Amino acid sequence: MNSARIYVHGILAAFLEKERNAYRIEYLSSYRGEPISLTLPIREEPYVFDHFPSFFEGLLPEGLLLEGLLRNCKLDEKDYFGQILAVGQDLVGSVTIEKDR
Repeated sequence: MNSARIYVHGILAAFLEKERNAYRIEYLSSYRGEPISLTLPIREEPYVFDHFPSFFEGLLPEGLLLEGLLRNCKLDEKDYFGQILAVGQDLVGSVTIEKDR
């Protein structure tokens, strides 16, 4: 299983996990800040997706920037989890993502 930490305004808010072909987003029970996105409001139950979550896919580079990212980081075009980890510290907006230790 791959796991990433999701921060909102620099505060740890949730975890994004990839297991086989499923993705899971779970907020920390102690988190009281803004949601990751309006489409992912804070709740106790984890969000489970059978595809990469659309909010995060929308943060990924496209075109020439994507080609450069794939080449430089040796990532597969369909490895969205790897891509978000590669660019997670330099996203537009209040969300940042880093690999869980």
